[in-house]
Amino acid sequence: MAGRLAFIPPMEPKLVTKPPEGDDWTHEIKLDGYRAQVVINNPEDIRVFTKSGADWTKKFAGIVEAARELEVENAIFEGEAIVANKAGLPDFGALQKAVHSDPYAMYLGAFDIMHLNGYDLRDIGCKARREMLHSIMKPKSRIQFSEALPGDPKAIFYLVDQAGLEGIVSKRADSKYRSGQTSNWLKTKSFTVDEFELLGVKREQGKAAFALLAEPGTGKYVGSAFITLGRDMKDRLWKRVKDHAGPPPKALRKRPDTQWVEPGLRLRVKHLRGEHNYIRHASLLGFSEED
Repeated sequence: MAGRLAFIPPMEPKLVTKPPEGDDWTHEIKLDGYRAQVVINNPEDIRVFTKSGADWTKKFAGIVEAARELEVENAIFEGEAIVANKAGLPDFGALQKAVHSDPYAMYLGAFDIMHLNGYDLRDIGCKARREMLHSIMKPKSRIQFSEALPGDPKAIFYLVDQAGLEGIVSKRADSKYRSGQTSNWLKTKSFTVDEFELLGVKREQGKAAFALLAEPGTGKYVGSAFITLGRDMKDRLWKRVKDHAGPPPKALRKRPDTQWVEPGLRLRVKHLRGEHNYIRHASLLGFSEED
């Protein structure tokens, strides 16, 4: 392939509630990190891009150095950049800090390759592409191959859920690489449901409303959840917010677009597991049973 290699918009898995069955699917752990694409034109011209195409080469300096050790002329491959905690599990909070303070803290779980040594691999099946990716990996490197998990997909997902990981990604073994969302790749996330105390509701014109949440009993802010309730439940929520209007918590700054409430109103929230200090990918389910 002639010409300089450049960022390719990524192939995006569709979110589903359970992993697909069948021998024509492979399953990998969905690491909780930042998706990253490594573009190698030569050992001195290596760049790393985010999912949206932002150039984060300087932020991922350790991954760039690891890519320089690969014995390739040129390549484009992708993976999930993570920072691991003491238990060896991805720590998204630590990753966010490292992006701004430690460019050598990240590791990349590489899961696909689109170009290699002058050849465009996107029309080759996923399983065969991954075999080529595996062949260029180096031991004890900051770039490691994301292994497929053998066994029944339900059992795989159960074990991933019990380990507190984000979920799994399932891919058709023969799927070609096509940018954009596809049903040939599916992601199944591991969520949990907990109760949190409502601090207030932020409503900006033209944007989805979301609830600001606190840890019950302590009032410590833990994050926000999108309000995607049905109309009746949403009307009940707005009424309770108005009936329990109060001042903003001392630890949070005043916001003109936020209606604050008095302590005591609890809500049920669906969110990712493993987020002890700050919930992510959260959505509001309704009121707690005591309300």
